[in-house]
Amino acid sequence: MPRKIFLGSLAIGALVLVVYGLKPRPVQVEVADVKTGPLTVHVMEEGKTRIRNRYNVAAPVTGNMRRVPLKAGDEVKAGETILTVIEPGIAPLLDARSMAQTEARIASAEAALSQAEQALEMTRTAARFAKINWERVKTNATEGSISATDRDAIEREAEMRDREVRAQEFALKVANYEVTQAKAALIQMDTPGSSGMPVEVKAPVSGRVLKVEQESAMMITAGTPILEIGDVNDLEIEAEILSRDAVLIRPGAEVSVEQWGGDTALKATVRRVEPAAFTKVSALGVEEQRVIVLCDLDLTAAQDTLPGDRYRVEVRVAVWHADDVLQVPSGSLFREGSAWRTFVFDQGKAKVVTVETGRSDGKWTQVVSGLKLGDRVLMHPPDSVKDGINVVPRQ
Repeated sequence: MPRKIFLGSLAIGALVLVVYGLKPRPVQVEVADVKTGPLTVHVMEEGKTRIRNRYNVAAPVTGNMRRVPLKAGDEVKAGETILTVIEPGIAPLLDARSMAQTEARIASAEAALSQAEQALEMTRTAARFAKINWERVKTNATEGSISATDRDAIEREAEMRDREVRAQEFALKVANYEVTQAKAALIQMDTPGSSGMPVEVKAPVSGRVLKVEQESAMMITAGTPILEIGDVNDLEIEAEILSRDAVLIRPGAEVSVEQWGGDTALKATVRRVEPAAFTKVSALGVEEQRVIVLCDLDLTAAQDTLPGDRYRVEVRVAVWHADDVLQVPSGSLFREGSAWRTFVFDQGKAKVVTVETGRSDGKWTQVVSGLKLGDRVLMHPPDSVKDGINVVPRQ
């Protein structure tokens, strides 16, 4: 009898173990919370740096040009640094047509100079008004009386006006140089039959030499490019962005410049979205419509080391932002047909819920309906997870 009881107990224990072993075990899953908070949507694209204002120095007269002693990267000073010297050849005959053309060039250069002076005054006036407005906001605005977005926009407006003043000052220097060069050509024509005095070609603006077009001594004709000058600290970002993304970008939008070689991202602001798109063939052979977006680099917050001209960068342009958004991790969503769905952790079981989504930054997605604050969702659920199956949060 005890033997039978022992064998029966052993059989029952074995059966219990078999039943327990065959019982489906809960699937271990990773769980995340639905939360509210700020959400910013960015457009990411490759871009390149470029110097905002550059100047191509050309030969003012025809003659024998001496060797250019400068190299790319050398610093030059406006009106002082001699770029090269040109020994004029025999002056052309002083016919009425040549004289009229030269005088017309002088008149055109002087008109451009006058226009540059007026543009500079207008830009300075706008910059003064923007600065006064910014000072007024800083002094009189109390906490909550103006939104942070409007305050940042007024500050950016003042900074952009200062940049426009510097750009117009550059244009004025160039216009002055053009007048001087045009008059030099007239002086050469006024001395027919002689070679005239050597013409010193001086730097029209301060900056650095970007590229030397003609380095060796040679016979050169008037108008031939000699070298290119620009201010390497006055950088802007040029990004070619898909047209479907460019329609969302507005001037003044914040830009993060990454992958430029530094440890931290640089800040920039969208200055202009060009109105016309162009066709570009991608590396995969797909034709794309792209739009050039120009961004002003924030040099006040920039590091000591800056990228050079035409360096590759990556830009992240903010196209949408909200401070209080119900959002869910994007890794918890999956597509079924035309609807987005997710698994909700409901008392130890996985429950399928249809979610209406809004904006997304790639990591977090806005929830329009289907979920509420405090819900817990399954992150990257495996194929073994079905509706109603038992699940357990992974530690």
